[in-house]
Amino acid sequence: MIYGSIEGVKKSIIDSLEDINEMTLPKYMLFTEEILNILVDSSSRLGREISVAIDRKGKVVGVAIGDSSTVEIPMINIKEKKLSGVRIIHTHPNGNSRLSAIDNSALLKLKLDCIVAIGIFNEKLTDISVGFCDVKENLLIPELMEGLTLKESLNFDFMDKVKNIETIIESNEIDEDNGEKAIIVGSDTEESLDELGQLAKACDIPVLFSVFQNRSKIDPTYYIGKGKVEEVALLRQGLRANVVIFDDELSGSQVRNLEEVIGCKVIDRTTLILEIFATRAKTKESKIQVELAQLKYRLSRLTGLGTILSRTGGGIGTRGPGEKKLETDRRHIRETVYDLTSELSKIKKTRETQREKRNKQNIPQVSLVGYTNSGKSTLRNALYDMAMPKDSIEKSKVFEADMLFATLDTTTRAINLLDNRLITLTDTVGFVRKLPHELVEAFKSTLEEVIYSEILIHVVDSSAEYVDEQIEAVEDVLSELGVEDKSMILALNKIDNISKEGLEELINRYKEKYQIVSISAKENINLELLLETIANKLPNKLKEVEYVIPYSEQSAVAYLHRNAKIIESTYEDEGTYIKAQVDDEIYNKCRQFIKGI
Repeated sequence: MIYGSIEGVKKSIIDSLEDINEMTLPKYMLFTEEILNILVDSSSRLGREISVAIDRKGKVVGVAIGDSSTVEIPMINIKEKKLSGVRIIHTHPNGNSRLSAIDNSALLKLKLDCIVAIGIFNEKLTDISVGFCDVKENLLIPELMEGLTLKESLNFDFMDKVKNIETIIESNEIDEDNGEKAIIVGSDTEESLDELGQLAKACDIPVLFSVFQNRSKIDPTYYIGKGKVEEVALLRQGLRANVVIFDDELSGSQVRNLEEVIGCKVIDRTTLILEIFATRAKTKESKIQVELAQLKYRLSRLTGLGTILSRTGGGIGTRGPGEKKLETDRRHIRETVYDLTSELSKIKKTRETQREKRNKQNIPQVSLVGYTNSGKSTLRNALYDMAMPKDSIEKSKVFEADMLFATLDTTTRAINLLDNRLITLTDTVGFVRKLPHELVEAFKSTLEEVIYSEILIHVVDSSAEYVDEQIEAVEDVLSELGVEDKSMILALNKIDNISKEGLEELINRYKEKYQIVSISAKENINLELLLETIANKLPNKLKEVEYVIPYSEQSAVAYLHRNAKIIESTYEDEGTYIKAQVDDEIYNKCRQFIKGI
């Protein structure tokens, strides 16, 4: 049986590959000339990679057809202190037999006996590359033999080499370091590159080195200059990094070109942010939103991406839809996008129903917005503890932590202002520079709480090194949402971490543009002042009215207690005296009981 992408493949090619399944090779040979000829012919006609898995007895255990840059391999049993006993022979129809990042990844992670790449160009063999496992300082590393001729490959004593490798593996304590270690590369600003390092940290990836190249124009082939790419390749080898992260969005062809030169997995800032969202999403809605964003991002990059879409690649960029058997077929992705969008629409209707209910009760909406890790969740929890309505059941707090994107799920809670008015306070997902457009689009249903809010509280980490850039990034996203002109309070948070002079300079820069309140959510500094500022900014839609309701009309008293804000209530000779804040609907319904009428 032939595995992989066999849809639309001619029967004659399938039959040729089926012949390989019946073959048995001499144990000591990498492959036979007969197998090689079938692979060269079939791969040339298809223009796709083809792989053959062979066990140590010389038996073929799997044949698969892939696409132009990746191919599936069979499930392999990985043993401790031993190689897997399987070798993979596969074609590179681009003419370059050099082992790619994914080839080396598969070699080490699956502990293959070896991996062989056959370069093909114009229906002819170009050269052959072979990779074996080796041990250096108790780590598995690839040992590469590149540019071999057919004769050299056929005469190579494969079994002797494998036995030597297994002896080395058995006699060493191998530290199987499967963790990812990164080099980050940028050409925008050093501040943006520093933030990329923080994003990598949020993904539990140590950054070994930062490379910055100041460029006025992005290289369409490599993003940075060819010389700088080769420098990164040498750095990667010296530091043993296994992923290189670029600080901007890369095209599929740029990823492919960079991986070929650098020799390891290459991802961009967008992939990293999507990865953080994929690992942090907890609710059904946020998981759907993240998967939708991932699919839309990958849909435009199906050609050229190799490592990211491989099921053997592992690590960042492979969670979510990318692991599902190379679901890179456009039709399949579009169908999935349609289904996910439909699910989000249902959730959106539920949110709209909840919002309509709040609107009927005339409860003003206030939303917290701001840069990621600016302290929105801490502020929301502090305000809720301080101003929770007396008759409400205490609800769980929002998760807060000193990390980027700690909160992905929007939560709305009611709190009382100092004048006893009830408002809803919504905590939203944090923003970041170069926030992927796909994420903004996917999270729009969540961010609608921002759109329908009467007031936005822009929470700012006043102690952040690049505070102005963070404020600008939030303003850009709010502009994309079309709410830049909404009534806003600039809450300068974490004032316990900034000097008085620094805070004054920051206030002076923004006092013409925003109403500013300096706070510390963690230390509960000026939170009452913030509540007072919110109350002053909100239009008071409630009227303060005095009622005297006869004892024969006690249903009206119950109605007021259910729907109005009672300020005072006493029992008098004429009836029940109530002073309350009411909206227009309540005012008209109870008009006959107003004192003095």
